[in-house]
Amino acid sequence: MNTLLLKDNEEDIKIAGGILARGGLVAVPTETVYGLAANALDGEAVAKIFKAKGRPADNPLIVHIANIGDIEKFSLVSEIPEKAYKLAETFWSGPLTIIMPKGKAIPDEVSAGLDTVAVRFPSHKTAQAVIKAAGCPLAAPSANISGSPSPTTANHVLSDMNGKIDAIVDGGECAVGLESTVITLALDKPKLLRPGGITVEEIENVIGEIDVDDAVLHELKSGEKASSPGMKYKHYSPKAEVILVSADDKKYIDFVNGKKSESTAALCYDGDSDFLEVKTYLLGAKDNYKAQAHKLFKMLREIDKNPEIKTVYARCPEPNGVGMAVYNRLVRAAGFEVINLEKV
Repeated sequence: MNTLLLKDNEEDIKIAGGILARGGLVAVPTETVYGLAANALDGEAVAKIFKAKGRPADNPLIVHIANIGDIEKFSLVSEIPEKAYKLAETFWSGPLTIIMPKGKAIPDEVSAGLDTVAVRFPSHKTAQAVIKAAGCPLAAPSANISGSPSPTTANHVLSDMNGKIDAIVDGGECAVGLESTVITLALDKPKLLRPGGITVEEIENVIGEIDVDDAVLHELKSGEKASSPGMKYKHYSPKAEVILVSADDKKYIDFVNGKKSESTAALCYDGDSDFLEVKTYLLGAKDNYKAQAHKLFKMLREIDKNPEIKTVYARCPEPNGVGMAVYNRLVRAAGFEVINLEKV
C-alpha cells in the first residue's frame, strides 16, 4: 500500500474525506495526538484499524464528531445523560471523551462488544474538517503501532504506519501531547477512566464529585474488562525498558548515577541534567505538568532513536492535576515497574 502524505489544505482534506467515506484509513491530527481514523459506522473499515496497529480487538475505540448534533444525527448513543450536556457545554470542543450508553448505529468493532460508546468532539480544526469531509463520525485510536509511544507529529505516524494505511494528514505538532481525558457517565456515579489534559478538579467543578477508577494509577485486575482505551495493556513504551523512580531530587540523581553505563538513560526534569552522568531526555520543569505532557511521547520516541539505550530511569511525577495523566502514561510505559526510594 502506498501511504499518501497529505497537506492541511482544502483540496487534500477532501481527498482524506473521500478515502474515509470509501472505507479507508487516514491518520488525522487532533489537539491531543494523531488518530488513526475510519468510518465509525462501518465495522469492516474499523476492523482495518486493529489490523494496521496490531491492536487487541477487546480494546474499545473513541468516536470523533465535528458537531454536538452528530450524536443524535448518527444515533451514536441511546441516551444522553444530563451531565453529558454540562460537560459538553464546558469542555467541547476539546480533549474530553464522554462514555455513554451505545446507540444502534455503533458496530461491535468500535465498542469491543460493550454496551457503551466513547464520544469526543476534538478542537483541532483539521480534525473537524476531515470529519465533515468524510460525512460520518470517525473511530480513531492513536495512530501508532499498538503499545508504542503515541504519535504527536506526522513523521511519528509515518515511521509506524507507512505502507499500512491509505493516508496521513500533516497538521503539525499536537498541542496537548497526551490522549484525551475519559469519563464514563454510564454508571450510577461518573468515573474517570483515563486522565488527560482536562483534570479531575475541572470536571468536578462542573458536575460534582466523581470517582477515579483504580486502573488509572494501578494495573487492571486479572480478568477485568477494559471499558476505556489505555486501561488494559502495557502502553506508550519505547524499545528500551522504562523504570519509574519515585524519589526526591538527590535520591533520584544518586540512584541513576549509580546505574551509569552506555546503555542507561534518564527521562527527567530540566534541572536534573546538570547533575546526571548518563544521557538525559528532558520533560520540562518539575512543576510544569502541561509541559511534561506535551513532551512525553516525543521524548520516548527520541529514546528509540538511540539503539544503545536499553534502560531508562524516569522521574515519577505527583499524580495530581495534569500530573495524573503524565503518571498514568509513564507507569504503563514502565509496565507498572516502580522503584520507590521515598521509603528508603
